[in-house]
Amino acid sequence: MTDLWQQVAPLLAQVERPSRYVDREWGASHRPDAAYRVALMYPDTYEVGMANQALQVLAARLASLADVMCERVFVPWIDMSALMRAESVPLFTLESCAPVAECDLLGITLPHELACTNVLEGLALAGIPLRAIERREQDPLVIGGGPAAHNPEPIAAFFDAILIGDGEDAVLEIVAAHRAARDRGASRAETLRDLATIGGVYVPGLYAPGPDGVLLASEGAPDRVVRRVVRDLDVYASPTCPVVPYADVVHDRASVEVLRGCSRGCRFCQAGMVYRPVRERSAGTIVRDALAALACTGYEEISLTSLSTADHSQLEEVLRRLSRRLEGTATAISVPSIRVDSFSLGIARLLGGGRKGGMTFAPEAGSQRLRDAINKNVTAEELLATVDAAFGAGWRRVKLYFMLGLPTETDEDVAAIGDLVSRVLESARGATPPGERGGVRIAVSVSTFVPKAHTPFQWDGQPSRTEVRRRQALLCAHMPRKGVELSWHDADTSFLEAVIASGDRRIADVVEAAWRAGARFDAWTEQFGLRAWLEAFAECDVDAEALASEPRPEDRALPWEHIDSGLSRAFLAAERRRAESGETTADCTFGDCAGCGVCSSMSLDVVLAGGGRHV
Repeated sequence: MTDLWQQVAPLLAQVERPSRYVDREWGASHRPDAAYRVALMYPDTYEVGMANQALQVLAARLASLADVMCERVFVPWIDMSALMRAESVPLFTLESCAPVAECDLLGITLPHELACTNVLEGLALAGIPLRAIERREQDPLVIGGGPAAHNPEPIAAFFDAILIGDGEDAVLEIVAAHRAARDRGASRAETLRDLATIGGVYVPGLYAPGPDGVLLASEGAPDRVVRRVVRDLDVYASPTCPVVPYADVVHDRASVEVLRGCSRGCRFCQAGMVYRPVRERSAGTIVRDALAALACTGYEEISLTSLSTADHSQLEEVLRRLSRRLEGTATAISVPSIRVDSFSLGIARLLGGGRKGGMTFAPEAGSQRLRDAINKNVTAEELLATVDAAFGAGWRRVKLYFMLGLPTETDEDVAAIGDLVSRVLESARGATPPGERGGVRIAVSVSTFVPKAHTPFQWDGQPSRTEVRRRQALLCAHMPRKGVELSWHDADTSFLEAVIASGDRRIADVVEAAWRAGARFDAWTEQFGLRAWLEAFAECDVDAEALASEPRPEDRALPWEHIDSGLSRAFLAAERRRAESGETTADCTFGDCAGCGVCSSMSLDVVLAGGGRHV
């Protein structure tokens, strides 16, 4: 492997954060004599990518292969990328400062739709042809995966293969298949056919549109690519000695995934749908891995992560055991956004240790009518009781997440957000000792609804940008003036996210045109500009407004029909009907099967929190 350090080092004094490009952090691994090299790229800056837990998980799995070297890659910020182009320095791996193009496999995380131009930026800086069809035999295999892969079509042209679903086992199978093909002298095309036989692996080049728009598989490829599912999380320990960054990153702490999946059934939530069923790590495994991670890294905070951590059936037991073991160490225990109806006074007292920053809850809608429509099975009374418990236990800051533009939303629903926040603020002050009430803060973050694949709202449209801005102004008019910090997502970025999330293969041309016009780091406010995208849509003759805002008939084929998430189409359509009538669906973890189809279609034997089973 070529060592680029002598070329990279002189650039570091000229860039904003040189620590983004320097290796040898605590926990970084080095295998200079490895027979096979994987580069894992997160398509954003170092400080964003290093907070991604999936990157750590996949790196740990690849490290279990003795003769494989796994290296990290991040997209350089605009100052560094300009210097690299000027000095002809290709994109390099962090661990060995080697050209990414010299690796055997490049794995790229797809965290969200706005990262797509950064994918192209990384490929271009590496000197790898942007489109799979243009790649040469000596180029690395480019494999994608992650949350945004569940509608792979807008970026399919840029990938040799895309993994749908969980990666712990699949990544090892992909490496094994590639190595075997390479050792026997197979061509790139033959190798991709081999990869297509691995469960969950989608090879876009083996599919072409049929007369009704549905992508049809060529001979040897499956008609539908079935999402990969890890059945037992306890088989895989959380990374207990992850890389510790030199500089602050977005989530600068140790973390342990406590469960995967969510069956609450929020109808707008793609993650809650496509990561079914719920799979828990045992309490003993969580405590073991959390203590090991803290001991190895020296962090003073451990985060228990999942889509809905408070739903873990043994969470209070986990918190009690960790609190006992960490007593006197000033180590904080934190969890991400907590379900209002899963929170308790016991949990409030056990979280945070000696440091109490803020609690995060997601009511999503202000009115009970709209919460029922989106299947957010919580009430205002439950939220207020939760706030009382949190502030009574010493917390002084709460963050609330809401969403604008949800299907069936009215102006009354928008105004109800402000009314609910007023009640929360009043309740928080009432639960706080008089001398501390001036420190009470409610942060309110409001996103815009984006219809996503494999959800009941996949057929719905997003309100126009003009309408979104009108509703934001209405919300602002109904929000309390004191004690509340209000922020919302930009209407333009939400619009672009909706177009890409709903798009088909035509969007690849748009993405490339926008990137060539200078679009990159679109998730960063200071870098995003809609004009380049609007010009790209016009150049490629794509009606972006229609893609984002027009409802799709339920009998029309969707661009992701060939991707099998395990959810039945009938279930999703029925959930959409229930949303229109305001009917809720119970969480199957604690009751009867909701009939989503995941367990039966994937032959999963799932142990429920209450001790029963779904098969």
